[in-house]
Amino acid sequence: MKKLLAIGQGLALVACALATSVHASVSADQAQRLKGDLTPLGAERAGNADGSIPAWAGGLTTATAGDTAGGRRGDPFKDEKPLLSITARNMEQHAAQLTEGTKAMLKKYPDSFRIDVYPTHRTAAAPQWVYDNTFANATRGTLEKGVPKGVYGGIPFPIAQSAEQVMWNHVLRWRGMRFEHHTTWYQILADGRSVLVTDAVTNEQLPFYDQNSNLEQYEKANKPFWQVAIRNIGPPLRAGEALLAHEYLDPDQLQTWVYLKGQRRVRKLPNGCCDTPTPAAAGVMTFDEMYTWTGRMDRFDWKLIGKEEMYIPYNSNRLLQPSDDMDVLSPGHLNPDHVRWEKHRVWVVEANVRNGARHQAAKSRYYCDEDTWVCTLADRWDAKGQLWRTMWSIPMVVPELPGSAIATFGYYDLLAGTGFVAQLHNSKPKHYVLHDGGSESVFSPAGLSGNSVR
Repeated sequence: MKKLLAIGQGLALVACALATSVHASVSADQAQRLKGDLTPLGAERAGNADGSIPAWAGGLTTATAGDTAGGRRGDPFKDEKPLLSITARNMEQHAAQLTEGTKAMLKKYPDSFRIDVYPTHRTAAAPQWVYDNTFANATRGTLEKGVPKGVYGGIPFPIAQSAEQVMWNHVLRWRGMRFEHHTTWYQILADGRSVLVTDAVTNEQLPFYDQNSNLEQYEKANKPFWQVAIRNIGPPLRAGEALLAHEYLDPDQLQTWVYLKGQRRVRKLPNGCCDTPTPAAAGVMTFDEMYTWTGRMDRFDWKLIGKEEMYIPYNSNRLLQPSDDMDVLSPGHLNPDHVRWEKHRVWVVEANVRNGARHQAAKSRYYCDEDTWVCTLADRWDAKGQLWRTMWSIPMVVPELPGSAIATFGYYDLLAGTGFVAQLHNSKPKHYVLHDGGSESVFSPAGLSGNSVR
């Protein structure tokens, strides 16, 4: 049995919060912890008992050797060697720090899949204005019928009191206001081959993190918290297709459009959420599997299990270094030579399909890093109770933000022996490019057709 870290009276607060439709903010005294025993984003500032997780000391904010402005990124820990490697042969010794999905992958691919565990570095950071907004959110933010209220420009619920708050912290995590990345997406077939399904230029912006605005202006304008425009430049069959999504705090306001090059027109999708297959991944991945979780809360009953020490993908700029996609794709999974794992404290959240609701995954479990709030790993069970899919998001360090961002994400289907790898940057001259501004037309339906191939 995994050893749960003590979280004091927090679970009592959780029980009270779950009994109502309104999850309240914390008191001013509690919020002061963000300037004391907690980091400005809400993690435990201290290290763990045996020192394998160090204390947080401000994160990584200095440039990495090998970084090129607007181009490829270096690895700040390129000279480090693994502390240990976990394989199918020794996994039982480390079972308490492994998710069910990770253990299943070790068993399924005993000769090729392994976990290389490196020294833990707590690199999470953000600008001071994000810390200031996070502190303000702690006492003014509430969750009303699953929708955040009174939050802006920072982690919405840094002292989380419920599972839904943890998941909103992931959805509204800090990763910059506007950025662009050039990536390739692959489907892993049951015979181990990787097939290119998307070659994309993606632009994203988060009006929620506009430093030149504030809570009052944001709420009055009713802006989306996230806008993403994905334009396919390949493979030839899909070149010219495009997807645009506007995500709002109120999920009923979600808007999604696709540009169909055969019809030469933009069409609005009727249901761009949940377990609907997303065109961005050629229909292989669902909308709410993007970045481990991007979905509606109201289809599930949520439970906060607690906090645990786990091995998770982390600080993996290592994955960005090869210049050929095939170097990082092995039969059935990513090449473990290029994936960095570390021990970190994570919030464990469970979701079960609510009575009367429908979803392909009857149960899911998410593992969300306490420092960045990124849900780096997740497992899903089908209606028969079988462990079905294990999902992952691999964070990279972006010191000029400063902060972390998800470099690559995907899933492995444990039943079918297939998988999906989204957002590989390896063959591209640009990785994660930050922008100060740009044309808003990129994020409009008109711009979707104007920027696509006809």
